[in-house]
Amino acid sequence: MWRGINESVAKVADETVREAMTFLENRAEARDAPGVGNRGVNLTAVNIDSSTPVLPARWRTMRSAPASGAHNMAVDSVLLAAARDAHAVGVWRTYAWSAPTISFGRHEAARAHFSAASIAAAELSAVRRPTGGRALLHGGDVTYSVAMPLDSRTPWTAAYRAVNAVLLAALRALGVDAHLALAAATPSVRPDGALCFAQPARGEIVVDGAKLVGSAVWREHGAYLQHGSILLRDCQAELLGAMRRNNDISDENAHGDVVGSHALEHAATLAGCLPRVPTWSAVASALESALINHVTAHPDGKIDDAPPILDEDVLARETQRFSDATWLWRR
Repeated sequence: MWRGINESVAKVADETVREAMTFLENRAEARDAPGVGNRGVNLTAVNIDSSTPVLPARWRTMRSAPASGAHNMAVDSVLLAAARDAHAVGVWRTYAWSAPTISFGRHEAARAHFSAASIAAAELSAVRRPTGGRALLHGGDVTYSVAMPLDSRTPWTAAYRAVNAVLLAALRALGVDAHLALAAATPSVRPDGALCFAQPARGEIVVDGAKLVGSAVWREHGAYLQHGSILLRDCQAELLGAMRRNNDISDENAHGDVVGSHALEHAATLAGCLPRVPTWSAVASALESALINHVTAHPDGKIDDAPPILDEDVLARETQRFSDATWLWRR
């Protein structure tokens, strides 16, 4: 039964992502940006087995039908809360978006560059994530999330490396020559810095120095949440068209003077790395297979063939929280 649900979700997600990419690509026809090139980031392979001690032994995989930004963030928030139990099962979730949506990082100073009016004019939606990081545009991507218990003595960076190892294994299984960035010479990324895919940070997944996977994390009360975006095609330049202009003063949340000039180089994409762009469902399957291979390689590892149970009342409250303009425009 659960397999049938996953197949149904995959079919809807594939179609929704195709429609989103068409919409965003039509808006970007006049744009011209340089191709992916080496940006001086040091690259390294990763030892997949090094992630073993950090990840829990038991996991569930979950595919979610395309949904609004508020609903998607609410599900991740509910899964994070459930992971606070030290004996909780890790959940690897793959999902899509019902409409092209900008997501802001938890502490990102979004009002410095965007407003409700400028985003509406670009025909996009927006949501603020429970995790950190910077603005990115969802629609032509595969979004994943990982919620799991994490002992307070374990550095969050160890969990980050462990999850990225599974991501990297999945991408290499698809045929992508991806690596982890060792950006020791790259300045730290600030919440009010460049857009998410403009600059890789240490440990992120890159191809020829360009970011392929944008990830963000949050840790609280013995639980860890990581989620991110794997680009099928590069639609991130559409973020520039959604930024406030100096004459955009119609939104009471907008403040500051003139939005400075921005440049956004092309990110790495699966379309650019592979002979044929894979479907959303093909990427979701690769992620799940990489997780299963990793977990079941160890004696205590187990994948539970059942979806996590979400409290509908709690989910509704969390969806309302992420729908609230006060949360969206908190910074």
